Amino acid sequence: MRALGLRRGQVVAEIGAGPGYFTPRLARAVGPSGHIYAVDSEALVLEVLRQRLARTRLHNVTPVLGRDDDALLPGGRCDLALLINVYHHMRAGAAFLRRLVPTLARDARVVNIDWDEQAEWGPPPRRRVPRARFLRDARRAGLRLIAEHRFLPHQYFFVLRRTG
Repeated sequence: MRALGLRRGQVVAEIGAGPGYFTPRLARAVGPSGHIYAVDSEALVLEVLRQRLARTRLHNVTPVLGRDDDALLPGGRCDLALLINVYHHMRAGAAFLRRLVPTLARDARVVNIDWDEQAEWGPPPRRRVPRARFLRDARRAGLRLIAEHRFLPHQYFFVLRRTG
């Protein structure tokens, strides 16, 4: 969480939120003046997230039923789009990134954390997205790499920013 560099008041799109492991942590990090769009393409999983949120005192989260080619987020609002172990699930990852960029605020970042192709753990190798392919998709979508964190033993951690 610390490596994300979140600040109070920021708007975060958590892509592939699932049942919400990171969602409450993100919501607390941005505080009541910030907002989290918890995006997932599975309605039943979002229902689990809604039930979890009902048990918390967090009111700054909006579950969003997205698609694997479009997060269906409002344009120009997000300060950070966070993808954790989700890009390898997308059939249309490059198209997804192209549609994601317009939802980002001017100085927004995109963080992609996903399984390294050489890691011992994680999904089968045929399901992983190699670093080079993800970076190519990102570049074509109008994103540029600004940092890479190497503290995760089985995943890459890329920080990108809009090129324009």
